[in-house]
Amino acid sequence: MSHQYSLQKCGIRFDPPALFVTYTDKSAGKTRCRTMPIRNFTKTSTVGRFVEDFRKNPRHKKYLEDVPKSQLEKLLRLLQDNLRGLSLDQSLNEIRKEYSIDPNEDLNKVDEETLRKKKTAMEDSFEKNRKKPGDSDFEYEVERDFQPVETCEWDSADSGSDADF
Repeated sequence: MSHQYSLQKCGIRFDPPALFVTYTDKSAGKTRCRTMPIRNFTKTSTVGRFVEDFRKNPRHKKYLEDVPKSQLEKLLRLLQDNLRGLSLDQSLNEIRKEYSIDPNEDLNKVDEETLRKKKTAMEDSFEKNRKKPGDSDFEYEVERDFQPVETCEWDSADSGSDADF
C-alpha cells in the first residue's frame, strides 16, 4: 500500500464473489474495508490473469500493492475450488500441497506452472525470514561454517588447481 495506507488483512467472499482488504488510513486514523467484486470468474478461469488484472486496475491497485501475488492467487484458488464444489478444507489442503516445498522433489521434472508456484513459495519464505538493515537482529556480513551433508570429488579443495579449467 502507499504510505497513506497500512494493510491489515486480505480475504475472499464466496457469495457474491469479491476480494476485500482491511486497511488503516493513516491520514484519517481510521480502519476501513474495501470490497472488490470479482466478475466473470468461473471454475475454469486462469487465476494468474485475474490476479494481474486486479493488480493493474487503477481503482484497486493502491490497495493491493502490498498484498503478495501468491496470497491473491491462493484466495482466487479458494474461490475457484468453491465453484468446483470442493469443501474449504479440501481446497486448503490442495493449495498447501501446491505451494509447499519438498526438498526431495525434483523440480527439473515439473511443468512450468508447478515450478512457478514452487518458486513463489521459496520467494515468500525468503522474504519472510530475511533480515534487513533496520531490523533489531540484523548483522552485517555474517560468516558461518557448515558441515557438508555429502561429499563430492569436485567439491574437495585438493582436487586440482583452477588452471585445469
